[in-house]
Amino acid sequence: MEFASLAVLSGLPEDDPHHAVGLPIYAAAAYAFDGLEDGAHRFATNQGYTYTRIQNPTVAALEARVAALEGALGAVALASGQAASFAALLALVRAGDEIVASPGLFGGTVGLLNQVLGLFDVRVQFVPPEVDAVRAVLGERTRAVFVEVLGNPSLELPDLEGLAELCETSGVALVVDNTFGAVGALARPLEHGAHVVTHSLTKWASGHGSILGGAVLARETALWQRYPQFAQRDAQGRVPWEEFGPRCFLERVRQLGLSLGGMVLSPFNAYLLFQGLETVQLRVERASQTALQVARWLGEQPQVAWVRYPGLPEDPAHPRALRYLRGGFGSILTFGLRGGIPAVSRFMAHLRILQAPNVGDARTLAVHPWTTTHSRISEPARRAAGVGPEMVRLSVGLESPADLQAMLAEALVKLEQVAYED
Repeated sequence: MEFASLAVLSGLPEDDPHHAVGLPIYAAAAYAFDGLEDGAHRFATNQGYTYTRIQNPTVAALEARVAALEGALGAVALASGQAASFAALLALVRAGDEIVASPGLFGGTVGLLNQVLGLFDVRVQFVPPEVDAVRAVLGERTRAVFVEVLGNPSLELPDLEGLAELCETSGVALVVDNTFGAVGALARPLEHGAHVVTHSLTKWASGHGSILGGAVLARETALWQRYPQFAQRDAQGRVPWEEFGPRCFLERVRQLGLSLGGMVLSPFNAYLLFQGLETVQLRVERASQTALQVARWLGEQPQVAWVRYPGLPEDPAHPRALRYLRGGFGSILTFGLRGGIPAVSRFMAHLRILQAPNVGDARTLAVHPWTTTHSRISEPARRAAGVGPEMVRLSVGLESPADLQAMLAEALVKLEQVAYED
């Protein structure tokens, strides 16, 4: 079945007693047992519902739809994208292990790696997401290579297949944050060899900037047999790989992230995300077309020093974008203003486009990463992430391209006036 059909047909419960066309919202904290044996069986096997912190029918429907759209073995939905990244990595590492990560990650992810995982005695090495650079730092305790499908906001695009081959040979999981891949509408890293995918469903799955959500997905792989936490007996005397097979990683994510960690997605949010996915492909295609027009137009403006957008033939990511992206080149672009922060400050003061630290919204959003999303990491780390003081990130929405260009032009002309007055 093609993506457009999966977006509207997958995940709907087939056993709904009322045959509802839409997804029911199960607003329940717990689920009754049919006697002692039934309760014991549910807790022992993780089959059936016990408590919403662990699993909920509405959330399960969302997980099934997200997995179908990504071509995954399965999915675990969590409270946010940050929760998804945390739970995925926590399932892969133990004290003394190492993670190799791209320096161009979202600022919140960099903070998670540096400030939180360090508390668990996990070491992180930041290197460019290129095969040779990653190969040079892989060690015996490396358990994950973490990259974004498109750097946020650097828009660098790693060689997914090259990294996947290296990781497979080395016995290391390739984890790809596919948030900018729009739940498979734009990119499907699992098809290119990634072992694990994470998502902030807050973005394109929601599509309206109104709710939070995240997901961890995995493909079928025998790699988990090489991880002690899956191949050896746990505290309950079970060997996860023997009991769950390739799903053992997802079961550990569910245990650590939900059952023990409590990073639970509300069934009400799951319902809205489930609905949002029905139109994700249409929104991504429309926004991608507009983003390409806006990127071309910005490149012609004298106040703009540079433009980054994977759809531009001259962009460094363009060759890989042709290989790994589908249905367009995405709705995120960045550009640099001549004059640095003073120019950016004046530009933002006169910009009628909404300014907010989010992406994937139906409305176009602008943000200055240097002073917002990446402001809590050091200046060298910001520059290593591809963030400079002159950069503006634009998440293009569903407005008319002509209207967006007019709003950008209104703010850009103010920079000309400053230059003239000087």
